[in-house]
Amino acid sequence: MSITENSILLRWLAGVWAVLTGAWRESGLGRFFRGCESAVRRWAEGSGIWQFVWRDGTLPRVWPESISCRLFTGILNIPCAIAKWIYRVGKGLWDGSLAFRFVSALGGASFVFLGLLMLVMLIVPHSYWNNAYGLLGAVGVTALFVLGSAARPRHRLEADRLGPYMLFYLILLFYALVGSLSTSLSMRYFLFHVTSFLLVLLVVSSVQKYEQLRLVVALAVAGLVIASLYGCYQSYVGVEIVASQQDMSVNEGMPGRIYSFFDNPNNFAEILAMLIPLDIALFLGAKTWRGRFWSLAALVPCLISIGATYGRASWIGLAFAVLVMVALENWRLIPVALVLGVCAIPFLPETIYNRILTIGNMQDSSTRYRFSIYEATSNLMKDYWYRGVGLDPQVMQRVFQTYPTMFDGSYPIHTHNNYLQMWGETGILGLIAYVGVLLYGLKTGVKQFYKTMDKRVRHMLAASIGALCGIMVISVAEYTWFYPRNMFIYWFLFGVIFTCIKLGRSEQQSK
Repeated sequence: MSITENSILLRWLAGVWAVLTGAWRESGLGRFFRGCESAVRRWAEGSGIWQFVWRDGTLPRVWPESISCRLFTGILNIPCAIAKWIYRVGKGLWDGSLAFRFVSALGGASFVFLGLLMLVMLIVPHSYWNNAYGLLGAVGVTALFVLGSAARPRHRLEADRLGPYMLFYLILLFYALVGSLSTSLSMRYFLFHVTSFLLVLLVVSSVQKYEQLRLVVALAVAGLVIASLYGCYQSYVGVEIVASQQDMSVNEGMPGRIYSFFDNPNNFAEILAMLIPLDIALFLGAKTWRGRFWSLAALVPCLISIGATYGRASWIGLAFAVLVMVALENWRLIPVALVLGVCAIPFLPETIYNRILTIGNMQDSSTRYRFSIYEATSNLMKDYWYRGVGLDPQVMQRVFQTYPTMFDGSYPIHTHNNYLQMWGETGILGLIAYVGVLLYGLKTGVKQFYKTMDKRVRHMLAASIGALCGIMVISVAEYTWFYPRNMFIYWFLFGVIFTCIKLGRSEQQSK
């Protein structure tokens, strides 16, 4: 028997919980809420708005059989096709080669190297990190996957699973490169977008079953834990207070904000907000007490670290991510989660509690600065809303300098908002494509969540959807891609959603 089964305390708590839930089910209030649920469900299912939102759109429906899909997928799989052809031509030779079999085995386990890439990405200190490492790593793992696909007829780059909006998004990114006011500057961020797309493609293509996805996510979480442990160490010894990162006039007594291996506390907080839900999914999906223990233990330094970053937007984003996850898993627990969250606030450390109170405070210089940035951005948008200035914040910085300065005489570095930044860089069509990709991923993920029977996949899907919703909320107040490592993890998270969708659909087809 497991430790949990032998624990008198846990058995007593489980018994109390069973009594309380039974009493709730039989209570008049419980019956009332169940009646409300049924009424709302019947209304929603018969609603024209619901049918419009929930239906399969024309584009996604025709996408798999379309010429565009076949052409897009075919072009991407040219390297795989060449590898398969070379293998077929010399099959006898290759099968007898120990070196080939070794490389082929590595290629078949490319998901492991993807997980290791994410781990390394999370633990390399900022002073040693070069964003080119992300591109080289993604290209390297892709090459390994291609080599591994030679002897595996069914292995291919499954770009078709990402839907039609991803193709439009990529086309508009390329347009933003060639139509940029400075193509040479834009090339840098275009390569970051290429890296991000490869990460999405690799997660979806290399993972064939849940155990593989769990390993990839576990390696990423391991990297997060290492970064968080260092963050806890920084919190213990203290870090220098940076005036530009915290307004001490409204945050009196607040210590320096930790940043771990990253350049900025907000960068670290955003990464934590994206990956903490995945660790929760590992906990919920664990079948042994050891798995639950280690995933729960991993959560502790991560939560301490996100608190010590004092990243308000990320706190809100993580809270929203958990709320979305709870809503998918069991929406009846939302009131409980909200009550527990509110009740926990007074028990928070005083500095964190005071920091929460500054949310929305216009006396905080960072809040005032953001609104000044938005005003400067609106001036730029009047001239470039339809076409954009081109990829890379550096291009936008140059354009900002042709407009009036902000209240302090400076120019914005970026728009402090993902959506405004994408609009300013790629134009209105680029913004629509970007939002379309995200909404398509969320909608498809939610629909598949209710069709998937494997609870482990459901937990991971709920967590990744929640995490994406959380970072989308954070993106309203922060430009989360200014630090490219965050951009890579953002799209890795997006890839996890579509991998869960793939696993859920495979389960349906097998039955």
